[in-house]
Amino acid sequence: MADLTGKKILILATHGFEQSELDVPHAALQKAGATVDIVSPEAGEIKGWQNKDWGRPVAVDRTLDQVSANDYDAIVLPGGQMNPDTLRGNDKALSLIKSFYDQGKVVAAVCHGPWLLIDTGIAKGRKVTSYKTIKQDLINAGASWEDSEVVTDKGVVTSRKPDDLPAFVAKIIEEVKEGRHERRAA
Repeated sequence: MADLTGKKILILATHGFEQSELDVPHAALQKAGATVDIVSPEAGEIKGWQNKDWGRPVAVDRTLDQVSANDYDAIVLPGGQMNPDTLRGNDKALSLIKSFYDQGKVVAAVCHGPWLLIDTGIAKGRKVTSYKTIKQDLINAGASWEDSEVVTDKGVVTSRKPDDLPAFVAKIIEEVKEGRHERRAA
């Protein structure tokens, strides 16, 4: 059993996140013993997207203004189309993600979540995967894209879609247990 007792993980999301891409990592990382906070630009609740309609609301534990990468071991970026596209326009969200990366902490993004790796400059020079429709965006940003269920490059973990979530979560757990990652400039 993967033991993440004493580890803290932040899931960054806003309205329109892919329901399973938040729910599955949240539950699995908690089951592994981590403290997991749902963080959003807004307080209260955020609503997911499931299949072709709105999903269930999820309680926000903390807002962007209340958190720092210094207090966590990893950040998870769920996909869905609306969620990462909205967060791309939020400078505080981008700064937070970049802080995790700069500190050598795990940065994990699934589906459309890797869009945020483009806007933070993290994608450039990295091996990644994503949902197929943003493949060219990542390549144009200087990433090396591959069609695999999970790709890891020095603590940057990416996956393609909800079917890949078991491999995605297992790799997040493995990377968090390894600790900080040394990263060369791209």
